Amino acid sequence: MAVCARLCGVGPARGCRRRSAAREQRRGAADSEPDTDTDPEEAAERIEGGRPLPPSIELPPELLVQIFGSLPGTDLPSLARVCTTFRRILSTDTIWRRRCREEYGVCENLRKLEITGVSCRDVYAKLLHRYRHILGLWQPDIGPYGGLLNVVVDGLFIIGWMYLPPHDPHVDDPMRFKPLFRIHLMERKCATVECMYGHKGPHNGHIQIVKKDEFSTKCNQTDHHRMSGGRQEEFRTWLREEWGRTLEDIFHEHMQELILMKFIYTSQYDNCLTYRRIYLPPSSPEDLIQPGLFKGTYGSHGLEIVMLSFHGKKAKGTKITGDPNIPAGQQTVEIDLAHPLQLPDIENLRDFSELSRIVLEVQEQVRREEQEQQQEEEEHSQQAASQPASPLGGEGAEGEETAAGAEGTTQDKAPASQPFVLPMGVISRNEDYPRTCRICFYGTGLIAGHGFTSPERTPGVFVLFDDDRFGFIWLELKSFSLYSRIKVPFQNAQAPSREAFDEMLKNIQSLAT
Repeated sequence: MAVCARLCGVGPARGCRRRSAAREQRRGAADSEPDTDTDPEEAAERIEGGRPLPPSIELPPELLVQIFGSLPGTDLPSLARVCTTFRRILSTDTIWRRRCREEYGVCENLRKLEITGVSCRDVYAKLLHRYRHILGLWQPDIGPYGGLLNVVVDGLFIIGWMYLPPHDPHVDDPMRFKPLFRIHLMERKCATVECMYGHKGPHNGHIQIVKKDEFSTKCNQTDHHRMSGGRQEEFRTWLREEWGRTLEDIFHEHMQELILMKFIYTSQYDNCLTYRRIYLPPSSPEDLIQPGLFKGTYGSHGLEIVMLSFHGKKAKGTKITGDPNIPAGQQTVEIDLAHPLQLPDIENLRDFSELSRIVLEVQEQVRREEQEQQQEEEEHSQQAASQPASPLGGEGAEGEETAAGAEGTTQDKAPASQPFVLPMGVISRNEDYPRTCRICFYGTGLIAGHGFTSPERTPGVFVLFDDDRFGFIWLELKSFSLYSRIKVPFQNAQAPSREAFDEMLKNIQSLAT
């Protein structure tokens, strides 16, 4: 009680004890005769600003500290306006330390803040709560290249980490990451934004929340990004970080051009970027595997980040990072889950023409089914125009159920694993791909010329290896992409609804075009 009273500025101090004794005397006198007089001190305590005070004011201060500490931090300012007692109790750092821990995961010892005179309430109000809207996953607007930024609370900092795929072609290696900015409240009572780009340490930066689900960063000291050796040294340093090699190690001339083009394009931004929020895809028990983020091989473009999501009978792979041919935001692959493929035996699978024949037959089947469906829809619309409306929902639901049942039956009949090998002539950046797979589906992949010219969807094969790896054979390119799951527990990245996720996908694709 004494400790809490000292913290809160209330409790059984001398004045409090005197009032308590007076109340007890009045209660004793009330047993013998009625007392119509009111103690002015008690009346002032019970009525403040013309309003009666809540009964909870009679609770012990340490209990109020526990109660207030369990409430959301956003509710506490209105609680402080109730009365001066509540306001004094809400100045207790214990309450705000708990809110920092429970709402934002700040678990470390906050006592070092006492040295700088910054309270837990300052940390909550001026840092965590103020910048809460930028926590989560974001895609930077860097032309066709995109990116993946994760903004997190890290101790007493808010840090924006740019996640980078491992060096090509090691798709199973863990992600790399580097800080782009940080916000802290260590030495001043207002939040300080620092740019972390370059190799000269943190320097002055700025963050502006443009609108809902969008913010921008600006570096105020871009000279910190320059290196003493000029652009040549900057390029060589970037190349080692981005590709894990030197330009002399890359013999393919076209690949050298792509790398140099990316450096020139991305370095011009100087960490002055606009970011748009992205969500992780929602999951359901019917999904083939857990949806999420994957790293995939894309030939001379290196490794790129793809988001796999499920949409009924379709699965979609959307680029989070991209290249000049297929930019970030575009749908790189689409898998038709209603059309599984039965691969030939291992010897015949080596024959590319045999696999091509199987895929093209399914492509023709899909084309016929789409034509039939279109004709049926036209007939239904003509009948609806000439006849009274009748409920058709049951028929559609039955069709979907039949298709889903056929799909489930196909998957049930498929063996747990079957031998797999790439056909002769199919190029793979990574020869260390799995030699068994679970199931394959017909799919299409998006290809285009430089600058996203003449885009078209071409047939291919989706190969599911296990829960964390899948592949795609691009028939027209005679190329194979291997994808491996990104195993990072991203926080604040779940979509509030399925509709919000679909809207996000539509937005990033429209920006890419």
